[in-house]
Amino acid sequence: MRRVSRIAIAGAATAALAVTMSACGSSSTSSTSSSGGGKSKGIGLAYDIGGKGDQSFNDAAFAGFQKAEQDFKVGGRDIEPSDNETDADKVQRLEQLAKAGYNPIIGVGFVYAPAVKTVAAKYPKLTFGVIDDDKTQAKNVADMVFHEEESSYLAGVAAAKATKKNHVGFIGGVDIPLIHKFQAGFVQGAKSVNPKIKIESQYLTQTPQEGGFSSPDKGKVAANGQIDAGADVIYAAAGLSGQGVIESAATHKVWAIGVDSDQYKQAALAKYKDYILTSAMKNVEGAVYDLAKSVIKDKKPLSGDIRGSLSNGGVGLSDSNPAFKSNAGIQAAVKKAEEGIKDGSIKVKTS
Repeated sequence: MRRVSRIAIAGAATAALAVTMSACGSSSTSSTSSSGGGKSKGIGLAYDIGGKGDQSFNDAAFAGFQKAEQDFKVGGRDIEPSDNETDADKVQRLEQLAKAGYNPIIGVGFVYAPAVKTVAAKYPKLTFGVIDDDKTQAKNVADMVFHEEESSYLAGVAAAKATKKNHVGFIGGVDIPLIHKFQAGFVQGAKSVNPKIKIESQYLTQTPQEGGFSSPDKGKVAANGQIDAGADVIYAAAGLSGQGVIESAATHKVWAIGVDSDQYKQAALAKYKDYILTSAMKNVEGAVYDLAKSVIKDKKPLSGDIRGSLSNGGVGLSDSNPAFKSNAGIQAAVKKAEEGIKDGSIKVKTS
């Protein structure tokens, strides 16, 4: 029977990692054991496009990985993606972690779904997880997905209240259904405040392989264009490419809205933080942590659909920027929208 779990909020931790190299991407490990059987060596984590350091999706997964290592006193290994890799490369990477004795093993991103399904079938005694895909449908796999449209709706409300020109923008990394959810929620939220608001919308690439999630330069060019067109608040759902959007917003002294992690707090974005109004977050960190806890501490591995929503804390809007937190108009509008989504009076579109 497939279980649905509440995604708990987990805080970030720090750990020192020694860097090694593997045949399919670079990796780091904090486990000194080389035994491949018996007790779990800890968590295996395989990153999505853009890799660690994106200040967004992948870094949120890494924060959960670090916290689990620290809290459960286990090792772990995280592996970076390679350029232009295939599904076969991903299968090899996950099998490498399985043979080495890591459990659970988590693929960060929907691109891992086929590889996770293949490798999970070969290692039925191990627990696997895949983030942002719910089609694996295997007994030893946790499909960790989120209602991104809900937090994006709140981002749209905030953008519509913050704009001085009644003109905002959305930049998606790749033109795929997952990112359509971000756009749909944002547009609906903005129009709930002002039905006549002008909204620029753009996707950086048609496929992940073209760099839509991993090219800050593409994000910067797109943001420059939207700002030139008149937008003064821009929401980017574009992974690493979003850094370019934030840089452009800061340069032009307009608002950016971050995604996945609280980007106001990210060290690599510190010089731009005054222009990061808020971030539409999804608790990838908590999802990684909870799956590790279920395997390593609870000995009751999670499986099936694990869905993060506003109601269970799996998605939300950050309030780290004092300019956002102290704006009574934005706060009231966001609170009203959040209550409406939670009680069902607001139905958020996904496309």
